[in-house]
This record gives sequence, structure tokens and C-alpha cells, in this order.
Amino acid sequence: MSEEVVAQESSEQGLSVTSEIAERELGGAERAAVLLLALGQEYGKAIWDGLDEIEVRQVSNAMANLGPVTPTMLEELFVDFLKRLSTRGALNGNVDVTERLLNSFLSADRVAVIMEEIRGPAGRNMWEKLSNVQENVLANYLKNEYPQTIAVVLSKIQSDHAARVLALLNEELALDVVNRMLRMESIQKDILDKVEQTLRIEFMSNLSQTSRRDSHEMMADIFNNFDRQTEGRFLAALEEDSRESAERIRNLMFTFEDLLKLDSGACQTLLRNVEKDQLAMALKGASETAVAFFTANMSSRAAKMLQEDMENMGPVRLREVDEAQNSLVLKTKDLAAAGEISFNKKKGEDELVY
Repeated sequence: MSEEVVAQESSEQGLSVTSEIAERELGGAERAAVLLLALGQEYGKAIWDGLDEIEVRQVSNAMANLGPVTPTMLEELFVDFLKRLSTRGALNGNVDVTERLLNSFLSADRVAVIMEEIRGPAGRNMWEKLSNVQENVLANYLKNEYPQTIAVVLSKIQSDHAARVLALLNEELALDVVNRMLRMESIQKDILDKVEQTLRIEFMSNLSQTSRRDSHEMMADIFNNFDRQTEGRFLAALEEDSRESAERIRNLMFTFEDLLKLDSGACQTLLRNVEKDQLAMALKGASETAVAFFTANMSSRAAKMLQEDMENMGPVRLREVDEAQNSLVLKTKDLAAAGEISFNKKKGEDELVY
């Protein structure tokens, strides 16, 4: 075979391969991979930043297995992309992408105002939005403000919401605010604008962080679900590292011993909602004080039957007692959440409703 024939056959084979490649249709992830390859690192970075982890994996896998892409394939892909973009606006936007884009050419304060309008509580203006903020969150912010500022804010929001916020402030501050509201006349526009701007920048823009759950409260819930030995071990270790944190968690925890602070009505409601064998198991490892508390809220016949059930159990595992006691605690929280009972966790403190 001559060199010319070999060269001709090779050329024909190459054309055949190129033709096959040109006719191959790219899938969704492959199309994205081609576009990002064409854009390169400088122009493609913003798109990579907008992808979530799953999308990054999909596109990366497609890119690694893409193989050769002919100029014809690339041209067809760009034409199709521009056609879709111009006719159907085929872009996918979200809050994070929007904020990131705004931060690239606007000041942080202006971005905060815009994003507050997007993310903030429902309402057409600042005062309607404040009326949709949880009262404990708003009160927690306002307690550090000047009484006159608090008076202005409470005078602008809905009266029922203002009442709930006012009730959460300490008595001295609340009385000062009430007196200022009574003496308040028309509020100058520049003062109102300044208060509104402060609320927007300092409060609304950080609302998601302000309303985030307290970490000690979260840990107290976790500790509530430990068995007695694990709970004691962790609290002892934490106390060595941070006595203050350990004490805060203890104060926030709701334990079986806290059930002894229930009033008679709440205790009887709880007893009607627990199984007799579960109560007997919980009291099997409890103190005499706990047994006396629960039996005092039963009829003499029911108390006698409970005592007999406990005696007939014989030795039981501590773990089973812990589980039964924890079940009573969880049931109490459920009843309180449903509004069927309420109680004071500690004497002399505000009423806690779980």
C-alpha cells in the first residue's frame, strides 16, 4: 500500500471520527461543563460559587469524562444558550446569589436595606414588619435602647403586639416607657426617620442572628435526653471547664425533680395522661419526697395500688427508671405546649411554659 493511500485512509478515518463527535448530543451536566470550560477560571468563578455541593459534583464528574468537544458542538451550545436566555429568561436566581451580586457593587448598608426587604418579616413598611417580629425577640432588642426610643417604637406598632412586648420589659423600664408614651405628642419626621433607619440597620438586618436559639438552651434540651449517669458525667466535666456554662445549663434543664413543682391540678392532669406501669417504674427509683408528692394527688385507692405495683416489680435497672422518668418529663412538656398545664420551674422566678 502506498504512502498516499495510507494518508488518504487515515484522513478519511479522522473525518469520520470528527463527524461522529459533531453529531453527539450533550446532556445537561455536560452542557454546563462545556460552558464553564469555555468561560475559564476568571469568568466562570462566579457561576461555580453559585452552585451547591451536589451540582458541583455533577458538573465536575461530567467535565472529567467529557472528552473532545469540536468547534461545531461549542458553537451550537452557545447559540442554544443565548436563544434560551433571550426568549425564556432561563436563569435560576436565589437569595444568596442576589446578595452576593449586590455586595459586588453596593455598600454593605445599602445591601442590608435591600435584603431586609427581601428576607424580612411580612409587611409593607418597617412598622408592619416589626409587628410580625416575635415579641421576645423585639423586647430583647429594645431593652437596651433609650426609653424614649422604645416609646416611639411601641407607639407605631399594633397595640396588641406592643402590649406583649411591654410585658416582657422589666417593671421600672416599662413604667418609664408608659409615662413617656402618655406624654408623647406628634413625633417629628426626622426623629421617626432616624429611629426607622436604626431599626433597619441594627435590628432587621441582623434579625436572623438575633432570633437564633440560645446555645445553652439547645444544650439543656440535649442534656435532658441523657441518662442520669451520662448527664452527671458531662455536667461534671463541663463544670471543670466552665462553671458558668454548667450552671446555666442546669438552670435551663427540665428534669424529673422539676415535676414536684407542679400544682395539684397540673399533677392530676399529668397522671391522667400516663400509663400506670410507666408511673410505677418512674417512682421505683425516685425519692420518698417524689413518691409522696404523686400519691398525694391520687385517691387513696389509686395510691395503694401504685405502691403495690412498685413492690411487685422487684429489682429494676436504673436505665429503665431513667427512661420512665424521662417519658413523664416529655409528657409534661407536651401537655404544657398544648396549653393544658403550666407551672413554675423554680419558686420566685417567672412562670415557664414549655
